Parts: sequence; structure tokens; C-alpha cells
Amino acid sequence: MLLSLTLRDFVIVDTLELAFSQGFSVLTGETGAGKSILIDALGLLLGDRADAAVVRHGAERAELAAEFDTRGQAALHAQLAELALDGEDDILLLRRVIDASGRSRAFINGQAATLAQLKEIGEFLVDIHGQHAHQSLMRADAQRQLLDAYAGQTALAREVRQLHSAWKQAEHKLADASKHAGEFAAERERLQWQVEELAGLRLGVDEWTDLQAEHSRLSHAASLIEGGQLAMDQLADGDINARALLASVQSRLSDLAEHDPALGETLELLAAAEANLSEAVHALRHYAGRIELDPARLGDVERRMDEIHRIARKYRLEPDQLPARLSLWQQRLDELGADHDTDSLALAVQEAEARYRSEAAKLGKMRAQAAERLGKAVSAEMQTLAMAGSRFDIALLSQETPAAFGLEQVEFQVAPHASAPARPLAKVASGGELSRISLALQVVTSQVVAVPTLIFDEVDVGIGGRVAEIVGKLLAKLGERHQVLCITHLPQVAACGHHQFQVSKMQTNEAVLSRITQLDNAARVEEIARMLGGVDISDTTRKHAAELLGVTAG
Repeated sequence: MLLSLTLRDFVIVDTLELAFSQGFSVLTGETGAGKSILIDALGLLLGDRADAAVVRHGAERAELAAEFDTRGQAALHAQLAELALDGEDDILLLRRVIDASGRSRAFINGQAATLAQLKEIGEFLVDIHGQHAHQSLMRADAQRQLLDAYAGQTALAREVRQLHSAWKQAEHKLADASKHAGEFAAERERLQWQVEELAGLRLGVDEWTDLQAEHSRLSHAASLIEGGQLAMDQLADGDINARALLASVQSRLSDLAEHDPALGETLELLAAAEANLSEAVHALRHYAGRIELDPARLGDVERRMDEIHRIARKYRLEPDQLPARLSLWQQRLDELGADHDTDSLALAVQEAEARYRSEAAKLGKMRAQAAERLGKAVSAEMQTLAMAGSRFDIALLSQETPAAFGLEQVEFQVAPHASAPARPLAKVASGGELSRISLALQVVTSQVVAVPTLIFDEVDVGIGGRVAEIVGKLLAKLGERHQVLCITHLPQVAACGHHQFQVSKMQTNEAVLSRITQLDNAARVEEIARMLGGVDISDTTRKHAAELLGVTAG
């Protein structure tokens, strides 16, 4: 659950530190005091996009931080570990810094994080119900998503969408293959003989380089033999050769070294030269033994090179590019054989459709079961919200054409009394009724979610009197299972809170600043009296406020 929230230079807040407790907490205050600042701040900490407008005028940056108790949330801890963002002692820290240019940085447990990671982690922490949440009930997709979430089948719904996409892709491949069958056949025939021609050449990957080296050697064999023999004569075999001259120099200097030891270093260098010369002579003799004139082999090499050149010129390629082009053509030929075989593609379409229909039917069955449970639960809550005798139903309407969301459309319906037929929600519910139905839905669906903190942002708009008191008790009851925070303008709802915070504005010499203060019992009486009676608060109003709190306390 949410333990604390700290804000610095955020909108009209200079500095704010709030501590939160388990149960039902309400935030109240005059219009324009900034009650929604808390919601906006948490939204940013949970991954909403930010801009420079959230930085308090004159400040360099806005800083937001929240601390959560994550005890018992095994799935959250597993996700944090997978992202290498886990912390210690079942405490999770979120932090966001937004500078005056609109750039922002995010941190999870002190480590840099992306907005996507904030959103991913935030789904385990907080569920925010906005003041206009009832408007989304008019949309078919929102109704379907709400039912799937209540049924615990969000993952299955996502899989059905993926299977539908795979089915449509398979159909597209088949249609494409059928439409261009003639073109593909011509391309396949052309590639077939091209592949056969190149494959018949049997050109190895490095063969062209090897052939060039061998041709150069064979075509210059006479010069190589002549040059090698001349080198041998000058180094070792001739009447006057380097080896003999070196030996003579070594003998003379060796005699002289007896008179001057300084010549010893020169003799060592000459000994090394003699060793290198001997190795060079040995290598030349070995080379000369391998070099021979071989006109027949030279002719074979030239004919092979001419054949490769001919094929390369035909396809306007360099000879060394032929092996890669053969591989490319073979790959394309394989694709034409697999991806454009209409029989196999038709079978793939059937298999993809069967997989989709199987999972979509399973999803439809789970939706039907959940629709009955959700309809009964919401109808029961509606009876307490001044909608006695009304009924909430969820109709599953079969689709003529299978869709990405499944085989049926989801439609929320309501009947004003027991004998009336249920009709689409958008056609029969007034604004106030929509608000109450939305609240009933949120309360019921919140009972099955694992998110520990639920925030309601003025979802009680459009109701009052006895119904407002019922709504307050409903939220207080929800606070027994979750941490519930609610921004409200209704004193009956505020009086039901286990904790109350007052949001107010103060004018300084430089700016208007927002303040949020937790109220004790006496301050709560004053605040609820203000909500009841406006600016001029009478003793009667205070007494009424105390009675509201007394009823709640009792």
C-alpha cells in the first residue's frame, strides 16, 4: 500500500510530505485548491508523460517520490527481480524528476528506470478511477475489457487477438499466392535453371582466389625457376658466393679478436647472419624442388577461369560473388516452394482459424460465466444506490464475422425495474445513473483485483443526500480490504472516511501555494461543516457535522 508521498516544486506545491494509512482516506477542500494534485503526482510516478507545466513557476525542477509497502506481493517482487530493480525489506521507492524544459528522469528503488517500467510496476500498486470513468462505460471496448479483467481472462483475450492476427496473415499469404500464382511460377522456373547452372559450376567459396594465385605461379614458372637458381648461385653454389665470403670475414675477424675483444660483438652478429643465410639457402632449395613447368596444368586452370568468367559476365557479377548469389537464389527458390504453395497455404489458414476459434470459444465461455456473476453483483450494489428494482445485465452478442476480440461483442444493459426489458446502457441511463452504475462496477470489480491501493477521483459527482451516505459507507467497506483514497466534495462521503486530509490554498508575496493537512476530529468537524454550510458556519451546521461523524464512528 502507499505509505508516503513527497512533492517538491510541483504545480502549486512548494514542499509537501504526506503519510498514509490503511483504510478509507478522503481528501476535501474548496474548488480550485488543488485536490487533484495528489492524483496527478501519483499518475506521473506511475508512468504518465510529463511536461514543463508541472514544474512550479520559478523553480528549476519538480521532484516527486512515493514509498510503498509491498509485503505479500509475490508477483510484484518477481517482476522487480526480473527487471533487476528489486529493493529491500518489502519497501518500494518510486521517484521522478522533471526539469523546467520538460525532460524527466525516473527511478525505481534508486535505480534509473524507463516510463514503460514505471507503468509495468505501477499496475501492481495503484488503480486510479477518474471522475469521468463513467463516460468510458459507453464504449464497447471498455465494457469488454472490464468484463475480461473481472473474469481474470485478460491474458486469454490477448492471446485471442494474436491468434486472430496470425489467421489473417495466413489468409493474406494465401490470397497473395493465388493472385500472383503465374508470376511466382515464372519466377520459380527462372530461378530453377539459374540455380542449376550456378550449382553445376561447383564453385567453392575460396576457389576463385586460389585459382588466381595458382595461375600467377604457373604462368611465371620459368621466371621463378631462373630467379631461384640465380639466387642459389649467389648465396651458396657459385664460384664466388655470399656464404664463402661470410666465412672468410668471420675467420679474419676471429684472429683479430684475440688482440681486441671488442670485435666479439661483431662476430656474434655475423654468426647470426650465417645461421639466417643457411636457413634461406635451405628454403630456396626446397622451393626450387617444387617449382616446375606444367603447361597442362596451366591450361586446365585457364579453362576453369574462363568458364567462371563466362558465367559471371552473364549475370553481371564479379567471379567471387557467384557463391553468395547462388545461396541467395536458393533461399528465394525455397521460399517460393514453401510460401507460395497454395495447397500448403490453404492448410495453414485452416489450422490458424481452428486455433483461433478454439481459444475464442474458450474465452466466450469464461465471459459468459463472469457476465452472470458480475451482473448479479452490480445489480445488488445498485439497489443501495437509489436504484431499487433496477437490474444490470451483460449481453454477449454473437459476431457474424469473427473479430480480434473474439466471437461475441460485450454490451452492458440495464433494466429500470424488474418487469422491464434490459436495454443498452447508453440508451436508458441518465448522467446521475451512469455515475452510480460506474461506482457500483468499480466497487465490485475492485473486490477481485490484487492491487492494494484504490483511488477514486470525485466518482461521486451527480449524487447527494442519502445516496451520498450510502456511497461513503460503500467506500469505507471497500477500505476494509484495500487502502482507499477518495477526492470528494460531498460531506456525507467525507464523514465515512477513516482519515481525512484537507486541501487548501494560501497566498504568499510570490505565489499561490497549495497545502494538504491531515485533520484531527475537531478539524474534521469544521471541514465537514464548511462542506455542509459554505462560508458562514453556524453552530447548527457544526452540530450536523458532528452527528455525521458520530454516526460514522458508531
